Amino acid sequence: MKKLQNELAEKDLSLKSGLVAPIQRRAFLRYASATAAASTLLFMTSCDDDDDKGPMDPMAVDLGSGDTGILNYAYALEQLEAAFYTEVVARSMGVFNQSEQQIMQDLKGHESIHRDFLKAALGSAAIPDLEVNFTSINFSDKNSILTTARTFEDLGVAAYNGAGRFLENAGFLTLAGKIVSVEARHAAVIRDIISNGTFSDTADAKGLDPAMMPAEVLSAASAFITTPINANNLPK
Repeated sequence: MKKLQNELAEKDLSLKSGLVAPIQRRAFLRYASATAAASTLLFMTSCDDDDDKGPMDPMAVDLGSGDTGILNYAYALEQLEAAFYTEVVARSMGVFNQSEQQIMQDLKGHESIHRDFLKAALGSAAIPDLEVNFTSINFSDKNSILTTARTFEDLGVAAYNGAGRFLENAGFLTLAGKIVSVEARHAAVIRDIISNGTFSDTADAKGLDPAMMPAEVLSAASAFITTPINANNLPK
C-alpha cells in the first residue's frame, strides 16, 4: 500500500505550480475525477463529428463510424463499468473495510462521470442504454468482485490505448488521454487492494500498457453485455 501511495505521489503534478504533491489513494481518485469533470466543457463544445453511419443491423446497436463510432465504443465500455460499480456499492459493501468501501464509491462516481459526459457529448448520436449481465460475478465474494474489477479496468485501458490513435478531433484525443489515465489509476488501486504494493503487472518490455483493437475488446466484454453491438465500421 505504501509503495503505491509513494508512486502516485511522485506522478501527481499540481495543475498550477507543477510541483509534486503527496497523495493518498482516495486523493488521487478525487484528483482523477476532478480532471475528468473539468474537461467536460471542452468535450461537449468540440463534439461536432456527425459522420454518416452505414446500414443499421436491426438486431444490433450500431456504434457508427469515425470519431462518433469510437466515442460510442468508449461510451459502451463506460456503461459497463458504471453498471458494475453501481452493483458493487449497492450489494457488496459488507465485504470491504471502510477505506475500501470509499474507494468503491469513488470508482462508481468516476465511471458514472465518464459515462454521462460521453452521452452528453454524443447527443443524438449516442447509442441507447445497454443491457448487462453480471450473473457470473459473486457479489458476496471479495475476490470475485476485485478480479472482475481488474478485468474491466485493464480492458478499459487497453481499449483507449488501441482506439485513441484513430481519433481525428484533437479535443477528443486529449480527453481520451485523460480518461485512460484515470482508468490506469483505477487498475492500480484495484491491484493494491488485491495485494498490497502490487499495482502494475501488465506493462510490456517498454513499460507500456497493452493496446487492443475494438473487436478484441468487445469480444471480451460480450460475456457481460447482452445487447448485440455492431462495430463493423470501427477500425480493424
